[in-house]
Amino acid sequence: MQALLIDGLNLIRRVHAGVPGREDPTGHSEAVEEACVASLRRALRHHQPSHALCAMEYEGLSWRGTLFPDYKKNRRPMPDDLRSALGQIVSRFLAQGVGTVSVPGFEADDLIASIAQKVTEAGGRATVLSTDKSFCQLISNSVSVYDHFAAQDRDTEYVRQRFGVEPERLAELFALAGDSSLDIPGARGIGLRTAAKLLDDYGDLESILAAGGEISGSRGRKIQDAKEAVMLAQRLVTLRSDINVGANLSQFRFSAK
Repeated sequence: MQALLIDGLNLIRRVHAGVPGREDPTGHSEAVEEACVASLRRALRHHQPSHALCAMEYEGLSWRGTLFPDYKKNRRPMPDDLRSALGQIVSRFLAQGVGTVSVPGFEADDLIASIAQKVTEAGGRATVLSTDKSFCQLISNSVSVYDHFAAQDRDTEYVRQRFGVEPERLAELFALAGDSSLDIPGARGIGLRTAAKLLDDYGDLESILAAGGEISGSRGRKIQDAKEAVMLAQRLVTLRSDINVGANLSQFRFSAK
């Protein structure tokens, strides 16, 4: 089994942002729709999956927004024209043989992480199609991440070079350093480089928090002061893989149209 798991809004919003002609709303919407379908077809040709699905998100608060009201507070809202076109784009995806999945209260990230888990448990391999760095925490021998727009495989070496940690430590890195794209603060004053060094020195986030009082200088004080915030951040940045998506893998078997 080779599953292609598509971060739907990531793909669609990136395509929408790159299509010119917004002065003509009708023509622009049609152009966005066609560009989304063309982008999907290109991905399917490139990856040749046996199974494919597109994870989408419901409007309204996710469990992260309920837990932390400032979550994504500065994220730009979806443009109205794109919101109006989503239903038709999803229908066009289905016509290409790619169905969608969504669960109220959960983001596409968690749905994809949960489905990737099922794929690996079934002995298959999964490729996540997204530019979202959060998915890099899923990278393993059986899960890869592909940046469709840069035509770039994001593998373990990519994570090491960019973030200085192994994929399984990435959520801990983001918890400690924070993630400005999600409006999650982490430990203020602790950047990615410092967080990676601390993880290298202490092994994991739990050990860093336990040793906060023993870490010399301002680093130790910052970690002690932010302990609760970091623990909350860890919950927020860690993708959940336990979501019941209400479908089984056989429903997403792909055959080219």
